[in-house]
Amino acid sequence: MPQGQPSVIPDDGLTTRQRRNRPLVVVHTGVGKGKSTAAFGLALRAWNQGWPIGVFQFVKSAKWKVGEENALRVLGASGEGGSVAWHKMGEGWSWVQRDAQLDNEEKAREGWEQVKRDLAAETYRLYVLDEFAYPMHWGWIDTDEVVDVLRNRPGTQHVVITGRNAPEKLVDFADLVTDMSKVKHPMDAGQKGQRGIEW
Repeated sequence: MPQGQPSVIPDDGLTTRQRRNRPLVVVHTGVGKGKSTAAFGLALRAWNQGWPIGVFQFVKSAKWKVGEENALRVLGASGEGGSVAWHKMGEGWSWVQRDAQLDNEEKAREGWEQVKRDLAAETYRLYVLDEFAYPMHWGWIDTDEVVDVLRNRPGTQHVVITGRNAPEKLVDFADLVTDMSKVKHPMDAGQKGQRGIEW
């Protein structure tokens, strides 16, 4: 296993093992492709460790059949790694503006309330809050509350949040932040998304 060496050793009173096993808040943001994909890669690692995983899709439509969902559900049911629970709250709001915005806001809030209940109960070891940056960016969910809940979550629960325009307060709080930039994309040349690449 790779053994990276930290460039700084904080004077926090923790042992190396305690510091290494500290639960993380991870944010994948930016305009580039791959934010959710990277989060699902973390979920694969967590599954391999036998961790229970909760995926909460806040923005992608409940009708969309994404490949990662099928793959992780099959793995979760295999009995070989961790369990996988998949929750869909959205109706595709990040891509299509609809008249039913209030309904979408309500679903986002309901989803966040469920995440809070699961964090309090320590239901999962890894939470993937997919596209959760959007409801915070739009003001549907209070970023200060999110940071406070995550700061005070019990146990060793890791949380990864994806989505463009992650609020600055969340970025400042998070332990690991990746800003995915776009250098080039097939859509720039008029090509739509395709099977096996986008879903």
